[in-house]
Amino acid sequence: MLLLDINLPTYLPTHPPTYGRFGSTPLSSAKHSEWDLPLLTLPSSHSSSLASSMATSSSFSSPPSSSSSSSRGTSIVPDLLQFLNKSWTPFHATAEAKRQLLEAGFEQLREEEEWAVQPGGRYFFTRNMSSIFAFAIGQKYKAGNGFHVVAAHTDSPCPKLKPVSAASKAGFLNVGVQTYGSGLWHTWFDRDLSVAGRVLVRRKGVGVVHELVKVERPIMRIPTLAIHLDRTVNTEGFLPNLETHLAPVLATQIKSELLASKSEATSQTEGANGAMYSAKKAHHPLLLQILAEELNCTVEEILDFELSVCDTQPSCIGGARKEFIFSGRLDNLASSFCALRALLDTCEDAASLTDESCIRAVALFDNEEVGSDSAQGAGSPVMFQAMNRITRWLVRETPSEGIVERTIRRSFLVSADMAHALHPNYAERHEDHHQPKLHEGLVIKYNANQRYATNTVTAFLFKEVAKVAGVPTQNFVVRNDMGCGSTIGPILASGIGIRTVDCGMPQLSMHSIREMCGTEDVDIAYNHFKAFYQIFTTIDKQLSVDA
Repeated sequence: MLLLDINLPTYLPTHPPTYGRFGSTPLSSAKHSEWDLPLLTLPSSHSSSLASSMATSSSFSSPPSSSSSSSRGTSIVPDLLQFLNKSWTPFHATAEAKRQLLEAGFEQLREEEEWAVQPGGRYFFTRNMSSIFAFAIGQKYKAGNGFHVVAAHTDSPCPKLKPVSAASKAGFLNVGVQTYGSGLWHTWFDRDLSVAGRVLVRRKGVGVVHELVKVERPIMRIPTLAIHLDRTVNTEGFLPNLETHLAPVLATQIKSELLASKSEATSQTEGANGAMYSAKKAHHPLLLQILAEELNCTVEEILDFELSVCDTQPSCIGGARKEFIFSGRLDNLASSFCALRALLDTCEDAASLTDESCIRAVALFDNEEVGSDSAQGAGSPVMFQAMNRITRWLVRETPSEGIVERTIRRSFLVSADMAHALHPNYAERHEDHHQPKLHEGLVIKYNANQRYATNTVTAFLFKEVAKVAGVPTQNFVVRNDMGCGSTIGPILASGIGIRTVDCGMPQLSMHSIREMCGTEDVDIAYNHFKAFYQIFTTIDKQLSVDA
């Protein structure tokens, strides 16, 4: 067993810092914008001890202060909740990330066009409008210097509409769905559901455009069977057939007949094109009408769509001491938001990059929950292609041998994906000495069989960042008698050879329609990622492995 806490550097405080609880500050789930939560801070005794030890034992410096609201002492939890409530799908998460980057002054690039980047510049591009890569180039960048990347994913398990979704059973209109990812599908029953995603719309005078839709009112439900008709459900378990039992109910057939007849009449008189005629036969006219109302277009202008089934209940603060976040899609939008926010707050303008000699980046991929093998997933060359283009442009006037390969070897990736917190009712499912807890910091994930990409060196470097920043970390390995999940970490590490550490915020109810995590861990992760961007260049210089 590898224990990285042996022979710790002398600048580590004798006792771990104590982190304040959010329960001391009143929270209002009704008025997110009025929350004013204190950021986690190092107690004065430990802070002075850390500063003293660093002064004598290390040349590392504390992260510079930021002018952001978070650095002034407020929590990012309210902003995370807003992000979650806007991001029902990977398309919406990417759109919100894009909005924040543009608002912060980042310049949008397009992969199909030529790039022109320069030190001090801040840029981003999207792929498929479900993945996004943003980066900021240090003013002191030199050829061959590395990228410091925090990577996460935008997708979560959910039912998705089938290409032909219209179904009718026993007088009801059902919507045919296919399962995406490994969800806890029983949790989707008896919830107030709706749809969201992207739609291709033909706009007059514009052409075919890509638009996002989110129907915020509940329009569907997957009802469970009454216990009187399933007497053994509590003794033998709830075992739904995912093909026949998971189809949401949209309406009763008799209520939809009037709209259906009107739709058919309109179709006959207006002569819809072949694509629209197929879509009308493939999906319930009632569903198409709802989408048209949301998009402020006609049914005939809807050409095709990619929709997910979504829970309409908003993300919120919960717990007796208001110490939890209850929400869908925490895995992995919580990591995505913390990474994005850390980049934004450490790269506010060109001046914030004055002393940086590397490139800070965030990569948010789609399709992690189904293996990442897509054009917009971490299994694609999207990140390597970006690193390649950026590096070659910056050294275009003085090309040198192996510049891209040297850049990658000097780079570092933080693969951020939510982690399994110790479950109070299933404590035996965790290995005795690796039981991550809520409110105690990012979980460093290890697996000898390379299901996670962490190794001794990458864990050490990432933990050094935490020690200087004054934030805690935890360790996790899965039991030998249980299977282990994986992340984008091993995919990227093996794909391009970048040094990688796997980590994540601890959470419960992973892959449920409604997950939970600790409010404190959100700010801890944010501070850890922020420190990674600000001080990793200095820390990395202290270690030599392949000399």
